[in-house]
Amino acid sequence: MSDGNITPGQSPKSAYFLSHEDEAVEKRTLAVIVDNEPGVLARVVGLFSGRGYNIDSLTVAEVDASQHRSRITIVTQGTPHILEQIEAQLLRLVPVAEVFDITNSKRGIERELALVKVAGSGEKRVEALRIGEIFRARVIDTTNESFIFEVTGASEKLTQFIDLMRPLGLVEVSRTGVLSIKRGKEKG
Repeated sequence: MSDGNITPGQSPKSAYFLSHEDEAVEKRTLAVIVDNEPGVLARVVGLFSGRGYNIDSLTVAEVDASQHRSRITIVTQGTPHILEQIEAQLLRLVPVAEVFDITNSKRGIERELALVKVAGSGEKRVEALRIGEIFRARVIDTTNESFIFEVTGASEKLTQFIDLMRPLGLVEVSRTGVLSIKRGKEKG
């Protein structure tokens, strides 16, 4: 008879003893369709903070005024087990209608927008404009001392653009957070 303790080499009899620590951490983008009502965002964010999950990016907007629905796009990280838990717990919230995992969809598209202010003159100004052209960044405002780029694309592209602007006179960055959608005719 066993006293409930597990000795080395013995397999656990309960899921309580299963560990997910050896699983690799993944980044996921989740699209959460919710009823557009007061307090919904607080409930979704509260679910994350209450369980110690981090949100890397968060965007929210109404997407269907006739049905009063909003789309919350959340980028988070965790082991596959934790990410499954997050998805399941989101679906349990009353104002949540649907949850789509965009990252694991072969048809998923993710984009972000950034406004990047750069100050500089002479060679640095010319170099910043040249790099902006390579990244297909649009100059949306300019003065004699600075200009503001609008750049869209994958988050990694924006981060790379911002890193290249640092030595050229980066002043300020404003990013929207990730937006996502699925290709094709189905919702997601």
